Amino acid sequence: MNGIERDGDGFVVDATILSAAFGRPAPEIRASMRDGRITSRCETGSGADAGRWRLTFYHEGRALRLTVNAEGALLKRSVFDVAPVPSIMP
Repeated sequence: MNGIERDGDGFVVDATILSAAFGRPAPEIRASMRDGRITSRCETGSGADAGRWRLTFYHEGRALRLTVNAEGALLKRSVFDVAPVPSIMP
């Protein structure tokens, strides 16, 4: 696995990729995904972007955005600040 793998209608992203972006160890990334401290969005491209997907992960006012093709090959990566999103978990 190159770190991003197609899984049905979505993708599986290795925790080490998120770890590097958010500066947290992989086990903490996995726990944060399970308890809702890290959230994600998967968007399917259309028109000129058909065949591409945008995977965005949010954590503590930061976002990691990965643009990938149907095989999960990384086309673009960016990390940027965002307004903190309130947790959906109590």
